Amino acid sequence: MLGQCDVVTINCPLHEKTRGMFNKDLLSKMKKGSWLVNTARGAIVVKEDVAEALKSGQLRGYGGDVWFPQPAPKDHPLRYAQNPWGGGNAMVPHMSGTSIDAQKRYAAGTKAILDSYFSGREDYRPADLIVHKGEYATKAYGEGKRA
Repeated sequence: MLGQCDVVTINCPLHEKTRGMFNKDLLSKMKKGSWLVNTARGAIVVKEDVAEALKSGQLRGYGGDVWFPQPAPKDHPLRYAQNPWGGGNAMVPHMSGTSIDAQKRYAAGTKAILDSYFSGREDYRPADLIVHKGEYATKAYGEGKRA
Protein backbone atom coordinates (compact mmCIF):
# COMPACT_ATOMS: atom_id res chain seq x y z
CA MET A 1 0.00 0.00 0.00
CA LEU A 2 2.91 2.40 0.70
CA GLY A 3 3.81 2.36 -2.97
CA GLN A 4 0.39 3.73 -3.93
CA CYS A 5 -0.30 6.40 -1.30
CA ASP A 6 0.34 10.09 -1.95
CA VAL A 7 0.24 10.86 1.78
CA VAL A 8 1.11 8.52 4.66
CA THR A 9 0.38 9.51 8.23
CA ILE A 10 2.01 7.95 11.28
CA ASN A 11 -0.45 7.49 14.15
CA CYS A 12 0.94 4.71 16.31
CA PRO A 13 2.50 4.50 19.76
CA LEU A 14 6.25 4.35 20.24
CA HIS A 15 7.52 1.04 21.58
CA GLU A 16 10.25 -1.43 20.78
CA LYS A 17 8.58 -2.62 17.56
CA THR A 18 7.86 0.86 16.14
CA ARG A 19 11.12 2.64 17.08
CA GLY A 20 12.90 3.45 13.81
CA MET A 21 10.10 1.79 11.80
CA PHE A 22 10.24 4.43 9.05
CA ASN A 23 13.81 3.80 8.02
CA LYS A 24 15.65 3.80 4.68
CA ASP A 25 14.15 0.44 3.69
CA LEU A 26 10.53 1.35 4.43
CA LEU A 27 10.87 4.85 2.96
CA SER A 28 12.18 3.32 -0.28
CA LYS A 29 8.90 1.40 -0.61
CA MET A 30 6.85 4.58 -0.50
CA LYS A 31 5.53 6.14 -3.68
CA LYS A 32 8.19 8.45 -5.12
CA GLY A 33 7.24 12.04 -4.40
CA SER A 34 4.81 11.19 -1.59
CA TRP A 35 4.36 13.00 1.71
CA LEU A 36 4.99 11.60 5.19
CA VAL A 37 3.21 13.16 8.19
CA ASN A 38 4.27 12.16 11.69
CA THR A 39 1.97 13.19 14.53
CA ALA A 40 2.91 10.21 16.70
CA ARG A 41 6.43 10.11 18.14
CA GLY A 42 9.68 11.40 16.65
CA ALA A 43 11.64 8.20 17.23
CA ILE A 44 9.31 6.22 14.96
CA VAL A 45 11.26 7.69 12.03
CA VAL A 46 15.00 7.56 11.47
CA LYS A 47 15.61 11.28 11.09
CA GLU A 48 18.70 10.90 8.91
CA ASP A 49 16.84 8.54 6.56
CA VAL A 50 13.89 10.94 6.26
CA ALA A 51 16.27 13.82 5.49
CA GLU A 52 17.97 11.72 2.79
CA ALA A 53 14.61 10.66 1.32
CA LEU A 54 13.68 14.34 1.04
CA LYS A 55 17.01 15.27 -0.53
CA SER A 56 16.69 12.50 -3.14
CA GLY A 57 13.08 13.34 -3.98
CA GLN A 58 11.82 9.97 -2.71
CA LEU A 59 9.71 12.07 -0.34
CA ARG A 60 8.17 15.29 -1.62
CA GLY A 61 7.63 16.41 1.95
CA TYR A 62 7.75 15.55 5.62
CA GLY A 63 5.55 17.14 8.24
CA GLY A 64 5.78 16.51 11.92
CA ASP A 65 4.83 17.91 15.26
CA VAL A 66 7.32 15.67 17.00
CA TRP A 67 11.09 15.73 17.21
CA PHE A 68 13.53 13.13 18.43
CA PRO A 69 15.20 14.15 20.55
CA GLN A 70 13.04 16.96 21.83
CA PRO A 71 13.93 19.73 22.04
CA ALA A 72 15.76 19.28 18.77
CA PRO A 73 19.41 20.38 18.71
CA LYS A 74 20.46 23.06 16.23
CA ASP A 75 22.10 20.46 13.97
CA HIS A 76 19.04 18.15 13.81
CA PRO A 77 18.79 16.88 10.20
CA LEU A 78 15.09 17.67 9.91
CA ARG A 79 15.68 21.35 10.69
CA TYR A 80 17.36 21.83 7.30
CA ALA A 81 16.10 18.93 5.17
CA GLN A 82 14.79 19.96 1.77
CA ASN A 83 13.55 18.27 -1.33
CA PRO A 84 15.23 19.00 -4.71
CA TRP A 85 12.79 21.89 -5.24
CA GLY A 86 13.94 23.74 -2.11
CA GLY A 87 11.17 22.95 0.35
CA GLY A 88 9.10 20.07 1.58
CA ASN A 89 9.68 20.12 5.31
CA ALA A 90 7.38 21.45 8.01
CA MET A 91 8.20 20.90 11.67
CA VAL A 92 6.43 22.35 14.69
CA PRO A 93 6.84 21.55 18.40
CA HIS A 94 4.65 18.75 19.76
CA MET A 95 2.00 20.76 21.58
CA SER A 96 -1.00 18.46 22.00
CA GLY A 97 -0.45 18.27 25.76
CA THR A 98 -0.56 22.03 26.15
CA SER A 99 -4.27 22.52 25.49
CA ILE A 100 -6.49 23.47 28.44
CA ASP A 101 -8.41 20.17 28.08
CA ALA A 102 -5.18 18.14 28.17
CA GLN A 103 -3.93 20.02 31.22
CA LYS A 104 -7.23 19.34 33.01
CA ARG A 105 -6.93 15.61 32.21
CA TYR A 106 -3.32 15.52 33.45
CA ALA A 107 -4.25 17.30 36.67
CA ALA A 108 -7.25 15.01 37.31
CA GLY A 109 -5.15 11.91 36.63
CA THR A 110 -2.36 13.06 38.94
CA LYS A 111 -4.87 13.83 41.69
CA ALA A 112 -6.51 10.40 41.28
CA ILE A 113 -3.12 8.64 41.51
CA LEU A 114 -2.11 10.57 44.62
CA ASP A 115 -5.50 10.01 46.30
CA SER A 116 -5.32 6.29 45.57
CA TYR A 117 -1.72 5.97 46.76
CA PHE A 118 -2.07 7.92 50.00
CA SER A 119 -5.33 6.14 50.89
CA GLY A 120 -3.64 2.74 50.41
CA ARG A 121 -6.28 1.63 47.89
CA GLU A 122 -3.91 1.53 44.89
CA ASP A 123 -6.95 1.27 42.62
CA TYR A 124 -5.32 3.19 39.79
CA ARG A 125 -7.05 3.79 36.48
CA PRO A 126 -4.95 2.24 33.69
CA ALA A 127 -5.38 5.42 31.61
CA ASP A 128 -3.52 7.37 34.31
CA LEU A 129 -0.43 5.14 34.50
CA ILE A 130 2.76 4.94 32.49
CA VAL A 131 4.81 2.87 34.96
CA HIS A 132 3.51 0.79 37.88
CA LYS A 133 5.77 -1.10 40.31
CA GLY A 134 8.75 -0.82 37.97
CA GLU A 135 6.96 -2.14 34.87
CA TYR A 136 5.50 -0.24 31.95
CA ALA A 137 1.75 -0.08 32.43
CA THR A 138 1.00 0.86 28.82
CA LYS A 139 2.23 -0.37 25.45
CA ALA A 140 2.47 3.25 24.34
CA TYR A 141 5.81 3.39 26.18
CA GLY A 142 6.99 -0.20 26.25
CA GLU A 143 6.22 -3.84 25.81
CA GLY A 144 6.16 -4.85 29.47
CA LYS A 145 9.89 -4.36 29.98
CA ARG A 146 11.27 -2.91 33.20
CA ALA A 147 11.20 0.87 33.27
